[in-house]
Amino acid sequence: MSDAASNNKRIAKNTLLLYVRLSLTMAIGLFSSRVILNTLGISDYGVYNVVAGFVAMFSLFTNSLSTAISRFISFCLGKGDTSKLKLVFSSSVTIMILMSLVIIVIAELFGIWFVNNHLNIPEGRNVAANWVFQMSILAFAINLISVPYTATIIAHERMDAFAYISILEVTLKLLIVYLLYISPWDKLISYSVLYVAVAFVIRLVYGYYCKSKFDECHFHFALDKSSLSEIGSFAGWNFLDLSAYLFNTQGINIITNIYFDVTINAARGIANQVEGIVRQFVLSLATAINPQIIKSYASNNLPYMHSLICRGAKFSYMLMLFFVVPFLFETETIMKLWLNVYPPEAPVFLRLTMAGAMFDLLGNSSAHAAMATGNIKKFYIVIGSIGGIVFPISWLSFALGAPVYVSYLVFIIVYAIRIITMPFIIKDLVDFNPSLFFHDVILKIIPTTIVSLIAPACLFFIMPENLMRTLSVIVVSELSVLISVYYLGLSKSERKTVLLNITSRLSK
Repeated sequence: MSDAASNNKRIAKNTLLLYVRLSLTMAIGLFSSRVILNTLGISDYGVYNVVAGFVAMFSLFTNSLSTAISRFISFCLGKGDTSKLKLVFSSSVTIMILMSLVIIVIAELFGIWFVNNHLNIPEGRNVAANWVFQMSILAFAINLISVPYTATIIAHERMDAFAYISILEVTLKLLIVYLLYISPWDKLISYSVLYVAVAFVIRLVYGYYCKSKFDECHFHFALDKSSLSEIGSFAGWNFLDLSAYLFNTQGINIITNIYFDVTINAARGIANQVEGIVRQFVLSLATAINPQIIKSYASNNLPYMHSLICRGAKFSYMLMLFFVVPFLFETETIMKLWLNVYPPEAPVFLRLTMAGAMFDLLGNSSAHAAMATGNIKKFYIVIGSIGGIVFPISWLSFALGAPVYVSYLVFIIVYAIRIITMPFIIKDLVDFNPSLFFHDVILKIIPTTIVSLIAPACLFFIMPENLMRTLSVIVVSELSVLISVYYLGLSKSERKTVLLNITSRLSK
């Protein structure tokens, strides 16, 4: 079997494992969200969303390091440099420990003042909000130190372990739902404390697995100057794009709280919860493909890398279609069945945030192609600058009295512009032909999207509003997307591969 065929088979196997994991995590996550919303109430759910979202803003300083660590671990594996790999891992853990301490200090000095003086917290809930803040900081620090371990598992493409540990995590979060229901103490405080406990248990599990399976994961305090310089330089430029995205999500969440009320934050929280689950489902494909993009560059297999860039973008978008089309038509009924009671703005927010995610995910494989080279300065200056205009435009719109959903529309337009720009930026970095992206991706997804909408739209407008219409629209939506993707979205060779795989599975 050729290397490319072997890699494709590994990607397919790892993607399947991750989808099994996410099918379970999605089901548990949606059930948990309903119970937590009903137990906490809309107001407290909004408080948790805005306070925990404010803490997540501190990942502005750390997510770029996380991405850099993942890239360098995958690159060392692609090169087969074991000694360098051990040094990169230990240096990465050391960096994350030091960074977590810095974040805790900054959060305690600045964050408490901001939460108590500038966030719109309902009267009588300040103590609970401060508990949420402290627990969110602690959970953030624990998850931060886990990054090199999860990066190592993904780089080694051990998706079975990644899937099992993730299933354990959501199972523990399901236990939180039960404990929250029977807790005699303040529900919001109890939820924040239990969330930290889950983060700590998962951190121990990741550490134990990596130490027992991978030689490089025996940590010793190290700050190798070469590794630190490479990771720091990479993280510094990546910081531009990640900071833009965080301001465009959590930052807008905060200014929404300033200009509107906490129930709007609850609506954003619900929309973000669903979008986050769907995004993780789609990113499972990227999680399986991205290490191969970096490794193929490290081994100088550029044609295979180019094919992965296009396939990663196209398949990510088409997977999103399976969720976006039914939600586009039947959001209110689905939310009623799921949550029973929800903020009135939530359906509109969910439709718009799902559309924004589709454009954002289209650029994931192109971004990893740039990361593979390590020469990301130009890429992130351009992409980060484009993405960075969402936050100030949204803030100005709110100040001028625009409706709250305008921030989502700005996000969609700006991120669509980013997608058009990306192929031209990576052109010289990886010898990539931009016309390949437009031919193999853009010209495939446009007709696929249009045709996917026709049949469910007809049912939606013809049938009377009831549960039967909702079920019919959902079923027809999935079939319509499936048929459109197969005949319009896939190339002839991809259709042939799908048929061969189905035939092989059926014969077994």
